[in-house]
Amino acid sequence: MAISFVVNGEARSVDADADTPLLWVLRENLGLTGTKFGCGISACGACTVHVNGAPVRACVVPIATLQGASITTIEGLAPQDAPHPVQIAWIAQQVPQCGYCQSGMIMAVSALLAHNPNPSDEEIAAQITNLCRCGTYERVRRAIRSLAPGAGGSHG
Repeated sequence: MAISFVVNGEARSVDADADTPLLWVLRENLGLTGTKFGCGISACGACTVHVNGAPVRACVVPIATLQGASITTIEGLAPQDAPHPVQIAWIAQQVPQCGYCQSGMIMAVSALLAHNPNPSDEEIAAQITNLCRCGTYERVRRAIRSLAPGAGGSHG
């Protein structure tokens, strides 16, 4: 089945079985390996990408549901020479440890901040359900708080 969509601002078309998860199309068909496989059941969030601006777990989204969609992966979040503010905050707050969950976590956080630039800890906990094997959750919250208006950070 041929599916056409936009990935990181570029029109793309792939021929894949209708039930093939977006994750595998991104990684295997398009070579975008920044989106990671973690659990395959939408529990861990390592595969989080944006579909039409909303965070989704790519491991469970069938490609057939994405005709005409706009998809952003970690590779398309920001140009390499101008990192996204969340990526900058991640480095400043020393969030990454092993790094495996980071692309999905950054995608989830950037989606949250696009809709809620100053989330409370409760809102962060409710929206950012990605798992981090290294347990850097407090650093994640610090990075998010550093981006809040008036905190000295900025994002967009």
